[in-house]
Amino acid sequence: MKLPVEEKARLEKLCHQFRIDLIETLHQRQTGHPGGSLSVLEILTTLYFTQMDVDPANPKKPDRDRLVLGKGHAAPALYRVLAEKGFFPVEEMATLRCLDSRLQGHPNPLDTPGVEITSGPLGIGLSAALGMALAMKLDGLDKRVYCVLGDGEINEGTIWEGLMAAVKFKADNLCAILDWNGVQLDGVTEDIMPMHNIPERFASFGWHVIQCDGHDIEALYEALETAKTVKGVPTIILAHTVKGKGVSFMEGKNAWHGKAIDDASYEQAMKELGGVL
Repeated sequence: MKLPVEEKARLEKLCHQFRIDLIETLHQRQTGHPGGSLSVLEILTTLYFTQMDVDPANPKKPDRDRLVLGKGHAAPALYRVLAEKGFFPVEEMATLRCLDSRLQGHPNPLDTPGVEITSGPLGIGLSAALGMALAMKLDGLDKRVYCVLGDGEINEGTIWEGLMAAVKFKADNLCAILDWNGVQLDGVTEDIMPMHNIPERFASFGWHVIQCDGHDIEALYEALETAKTVKGVPTIILAHTVKGKGVSFMEGKNAWHGKAIDDASYEQAMKELGGVL
């Protein structure tokens, strides 16, 4: 099934607005992670608006799909999408990382509606998502678990333990998505810890591998729809993305992993995005 043209255009417009809003929020708060938040927006938007069965009025309903944001530092992007979905007011984004706010620097399920698990220590998300997927099978729930991973995160050994276990237990209701932007905190991933032949690595562990453009809503939709048809093994979507997508001077730059947005950078970014200064 194809994504309707009108829906594709609507979601692309949403992602553009999300970029403007994230720049505004992160500049206002002078904290947060712009690079990885901008790179993952289409992934999260496609998941929440075309795939996932979730209910903002009943965030903990048992028969829901679940998302684990392994790369928890991209919480600003997750929060903005959750707000648009109706889990809390969009205006609450202004409280990001404030004392007593529900929107802390990394996701917290105790405080934030729509968040499934605390994620911050990289590497724990995939195994947690696997546990959720297996519990669903035991409970007879025909729902799916999605886990969004980061480039630096797949350096962690726990990721590969989770990959092995997911194949052993035939977790075909688990779909991982790699936000494959090629950059991590300290530099380019191939310089920090070369992984070499990433598609072949995942395939060698027994996962079904799909590659797509991680900023193309339609390509992501088709990849996610295909993943639902795969039986007996879990699927990973390798989504080719750009760190800092949409802001020229942030794109592909590790310096913008967690750098505060100063006034000059804010003004330039808003001009590029067409935001209101």
